[in-house]
Parts: sequence; structure tokens; C-alpha cells
Amino acid sequence: MRLMHFIVSLMFSTALAEMTDTNESSQPPIADRREHVRTLHGIEIKDPYFWLKDSTYPRVDDQDILDYLVAENKHFERYMAPLQDLTEQLFQEIKGRQVEDESSVPVKNGKYVYQTRYLPEKQYQQHVRWPLDDQSSRKDLPPPASDVQIVLDENALADGNDYFRRRGFSIDPTDGLLAYGVDFSGNERYTLRVLDIALNEHSPIEIPNTTGESVWSNDGKHLFYVVNNENWRPFRVLRHTLGTDTSEDAVVYEEHDDGFFVDIDRSTSRDFLILSTASNVTSEVRVLSLDSPDSELTLIASRRAQHEYEVDHHRNQFVIRTNDHHKNFGLVVASEDDPTIDQWQPLLEGSDVRYITDVRAFGSHIVIAARENGLETIQILDINGQRKSIPFSESTYSLWFGSNPESDPNVLRIEYSSLTTPETTYDYEFETGNLHVRKVQRIPSGHDPQHYVTERAFATARDGVQVPISLLYREDTPRDGTAPLYLYGYGAYGATMDPYFRTTILSMVDRGFVYAIAHIRGGSELGYHWYESGKLRNRTNTFNDFIDVARFLIDEQYTATGQIAIAGGSAGGSLMGAAINQAPELWGAVAAHVPFVDILNTMLDDSLPLTPIEWPEWGNPIESKKDLEYIRSYSPYDQLEVAAYPPLFVTAGLNDPRVTYWEPAKWVAKIRYLKTDENPLVLKTEMGAGHGGKSGRYEALREVAEEYAFILNAMGLADQGSQNRPELITRDDCYHTIWIQWFAVCPNLEPKLSISFEIQ
Repeated sequence: MRLMHFIVSLMFSTALAEMTDTNESSQPPIADRREHVRTLHGIEIKDPYFWLKDSTYPRVDDQDILDYLVAENKHFERYMAPLQDLTEQLFQEIKGRQVEDESSVPVKNGKYVYQTRYLPEKQYQQHVRWPLDDQSSRKDLPPPASDVQIVLDENALADGNDYFRRRGFSIDPTDGLLAYGVDFSGNERYTLRVLDIALNEHSPIEIPNTTGESVWSNDGKHLFYVVNNENWRPFRVLRHTLGTDTSEDAVVYEEHDDGFFVDIDRSTSRDFLILSTASNVTSEVRVLSLDSPDSELTLIASRRAQHEYEVDHHRNQFVIRTNDHHKNFGLVVASEDDPTIDQWQPLLEGSDVRYITDVRAFGSHIVIAARENGLETIQILDINGQRKSIPFSESTYSLWFGSNPESDPNVLRIEYSSLTTPETTYDYEFETGNLHVRKVQRIPSGHDPQHYVTERAFATARDGVQVPISLLYREDTPRDGTAPLYLYGYGAYGATMDPYFRTTILSMVDRGFVYAIAHIRGGSELGYHWYESGKLRNRTNTFNDFIDVARFLIDEQYTATGQIAIAGGSAGGSLMGAAINQAPELWGAVAAHVPFVDILNTMLDDSLPLTPIEWPEWGNPIESKKDLEYIRSYSPYDQLEVAAYPPLFVTAGLNDPRVTYWEPAKWVAKIRYLKTDENPLVLKTEMGAGHGGKSGRYEALREVAEEYAFILNAMGLADQGSQNRPELITRDDCYHTIWIQWFAVCPNLEPKLSISFEIQ
């Protein structure tokens, strides 16, 4: 039977079949197979779907390609049409957990207090501010009834556009001008704009093809920014002088190595421009005084292979996070007068158990973000060298810096969350050690953490390594192997997949799913070595870990074979591709978002913007035959064969510069050609978006609802209703709401200003 199916597939594969929509047919499009062979290191590489890469990329105007992608989209729409009611139900559930008029906790920055907020039914944020006075300096009070000024309304900017993203939000030292970048296509080439806030008028000068980020000089007359080259590589820093034409902008720095990207930032002290150029494993930093914007750059330490470092500024010295003596990073300091590497003095030695991930150098304190035993910590160093940590009691959680724009604040804004605890905003008082709750994320449709169980478990991988897992499920979900399970993973670039509160996943958990995050090698949850043991020639550890985690969860009766839905995006899409090649029988459904699945061909194409910078992560098959052979041994696209595959939900973005649209398109086309099953396989390409999918908060939620509807239907659980019931808002619930929503939710109650406790 499998042979017959393969022969039938061969018969249909000789031409591009039925690219026009027919209401009568539910058959998917079959992509043409066109011979394409290249030989490298004596190895022949065949790629019959090579033609799906437009030769004029990043412009995509080949009609055959566009017709194929449109046909796949129409097939997706036909498949999803019967699931419209389920998708809408899921969307309304997820939307019901969002606060319509969500607002951030205000933050002081200079002479003003700033806040971002959503208006009901609006897709994008509005940025407002009001003058700082004795009352508004208290972050536990609502904004004044008057004097609230709209700085920027993203809804107005996005009006009439199918896609919108803002990047960067830089207020000049006079508090009168705002610089920011806009992208209306998803290709991440931002146009830099300057807005006169008081007049609500933009400067006639717009600077295209930037990263969107910018830094003002301290006199407010100059603006530093980064531009991309034709291959989307941020490579050049320029200085624009207000009142002049952009053709006169001075080149401050240009990076000539294709493997390095350029980025700029402002030091926490506001004294220096920090200009960083880096690959995935090597970095180099230069600084420039923002008091002297036309002065020369100062090099901190010359690039050296595998040496990574970051720089901030504190009390006439630079604070440097560096891995020159320990892979888990330590801290050193260097004088402003001579910050070169020979003058570095140790501040905090590297440690096997502490992985330093970030540092903020405030005027009176140095704040360190680190991971210890896989859990995030925030530690405070005062000017006397005393160090203390901010304690949290849950067994697994997420912890990160909030907005801290001031150079020497009295409090540190931090954000906290866990799988059961909604995001909580705290202000930590440096002087007293008190921790004040400023906001707890409210779930309008109701959420009781006591109805849920969160656990941390460890699976033994096939090589004996213990792989951590974070788990969430309802207290009434059976632990007898009958529950379905949603397993998420990423495992690349040292990125951590932390167990934070997700309002969306509750729609699956409330339908009886166990939610699991596999903290596999390739991330850095357990330190830098965890990252190194999942990259280059260790890459297959990542895939093996994920599959071994799934088998552990089956053995422990969290779920059963065939009842696991898996999801991942970008490099996590590589994981999805490897998982269906290695163990297709385990999965009940697969969601692969903008999946990086054509790894070998991409690493062989040095004309692509990201390829040279990716070689330290994946290997360079152009230079190394061993790298070619190793990448080919696991590359999901290259390892496909005649087999039965689980149901697949695949997404792509036509304008995606990170994972190009043809990777998922080629992968889907090849699976269609080889698959011996009748399971659904759908591809949805956003024709006007990029790596992040659709913009707008509600459009993004609808895409999640589509994924969940596909999974539930594919696993035969489409009729499984949510077990959650909206709960009444109590007086205690009201004390967890921030004041901006107070009168809409709890109009008759007296607000409490903060909740405090002493850190022992």
C-alpha cells in the first residue's frame, strides 16, 4: 500500500498541479520537481525544490512561486474552514484573558513619567507621559486628571497598513523629540523617524533601511543610528546632525566582516554610546562620549575568537561582563581613562554554579542577572562590594529586568512570573530591601492558580545527561497516561525557554492537556556548557534530548504515544523537523512556525544575510567536508524519506529575513511528495509579514487559536470543551489590579497602594 501511494505521488509530481482554487477539490497543491544538483567536497546534493527560492530575493515576483504559495494558502483555508467555530471559540477564550485597556506601570524618565497602554479593541500601543511632580513621582498613584500627553499612538501609524512594527523609542535630552523606527512589511528594515512631541509633527527627513534603534548625543543635536547592507546585515553606524540632509551624515563605524552584526546602545549612566559588533560567539566593543559626539571611538578589547564581553558604565569606570576566564562569565571593571583589557580588574569571578546573563551598572549599585541551578536570580552589588539576592520561593519561575531608564534610581523594577503565577511587576528598594508589588496581571475571564499544578522534573537522556522539564496541568488532570500533552522546545543560540505565565496555553490545559517545556541542550538554562553541548558537532544532542523527554513523560504516565502535540518555531522548527524524522510515531500533531529546516542548503548559501554569522552555531559546510556531512546527517529537509508523518501545521512569512519563506515551502513540498499517510499537512504563508507573523495583539492571538484548533482536530479532541469557568472578581482580586483599570473593575473599593515585605 505504501509503495502504491509513492507511485501515485510520482505520477502527480511531474508538474505544478492545479494552482487555481476549486471549490469541489480539497486536494493540496503538488509542487513541481525540477532537477538541481550541486557537488561539493565530492558529495552530490540534489534539491528538486530549489526553484522555490526566487533568484531576485529579497524581491519575490516569480509567478510560479507566488502561485504555489497562494495555492497552499487556499488549501490551508479549505482545511480550516470546518474548524471556524472552534477557532473562534478558542480566540474568544484567549482574548477574554486579555485586559482590554491594559497599561504598564508608569516609569520615571527625566522630567516625565511614561506609560504604555492599550485602548479597548485597539491592536497597538499608545505611549503617554505627564510631568513629574511630588505626587506623580509615586508610582502607586494614578496619572493626573490633566496634563497627560500622548507621545505616540501606534494605532494611528498602523492605520491602513496590513502590517506594522515599531522598534526603538529614544527621547532626546530636551524631552522634546522622539526617534523611532517603523516597518510596514515585516522585512525588519526600519525607517527612522523623528517626532516633535509638542507639535505632533514629524521631521521631513526619514532615514530608510535602519535597525530602528537610535541614541541621542547629550546636547540633543546629534542622532546615532545603524543601517543595514543589501543583505540585511547591520554593518554601519552613522551620526545625523539635526537640520542637515542625511547625505551629510558622518560614518562613525563600518564593519567589514560578514560574520559580525553591529548594534548600538546608551550606557546606563547616559554618558557613553556603546557600539558593539559581534558574531554568535565573539564580540568587540567601542565607546564614545555622548558629551563629545564627534570624538573618536575607544576600543575596549580587540576581538578574539570565542571571547564574548559586554560593557556598561558606572561611577567613572566601565563594568564588563566577560567570559575570558570562565565560560559562565565574570565581572571586571576598568577605568574611563584606560579601559583596555590589560587594565581590567576583577569584580566578581566566574563560577561553575553561577551563569551571569546580564548586568546593569547604576550609579550606586551594580545589578546582576544570573542563573544558579537552572533558576534565575537577581543579585545586588552596592558600592561597598556587599552582594545580596532577591529571594523567590516557587520551584520554577521566570525573572527579568523591567523598565529602568534612570541612571541612579532608588528602586529596581523587575518582572516575575511562573507557569501558575501571572506576571507580577515589583519595585525593589535598594536601601531597605523591601519588595513592593506594583501590578499583578489580571485575567478578566478568571484564573485561580490553586486549580493548577506546576512541577519540575528531569528526564535521563540516552547519554545519561539529566534534562530539566517544566510542567503545568490542572489538578484534576489524570496521571494515568490518558492525558494529551503539549510539548514545547527550542534549544539553540543559548536562548532559555523559561517557565513564564502564558494566557494562551490555558486553553489547552483547561481541555485536559499537560503542558511541558523541554529545557534541552542548545539553550543555556544550566549554564554556558548547556549551550555548547547542543551546537556545532553536538547539535544532535538537542534533538535527542527532546525525544528522550517525550519518552520519559510517556513512561511517567503524563501521556501516551501518539497523544503528544509538539510545537516550535525558527530554530525550534528545526527541532520539529528532526523530531518527525526520528520518531514520527510519538506525535499526535506538530506545529512548526517559520521552521529553519533547510539547514544544509542555507549554510551553503553565503549570499544570505544570516549565513556567515550562523557558521559558528551550525558549522561551515563550504569550508569543511566534515561539517557538510554532519549537518546533512540531521538537516530535516535532507533527511526526509518515504514514510508516514504526523499531522503538520506549518507557517512562513514571505518577507522573513531570518528564516526565508522557501525553507518551510520546500519542506512541505517534499513531505507531500514522500508521505504515505492521509494526515493533514497545511502551510500558511503570510504574504505581507515576516518572522514574527502578523502584527497587532489580536491578530497574533488569532494565529495561536488557529494552531490550537488544528491540533485539537488532528488529535480527535475538537469536541473537548474547556474545564475553566469564569470566577467572580473579589475584593482581593481588586487589590491585584493596577490603578489604571481600577474604576472599571472595582469602582466602589478603596485602592491599596502597595504590598511590601522585608527581605531577610
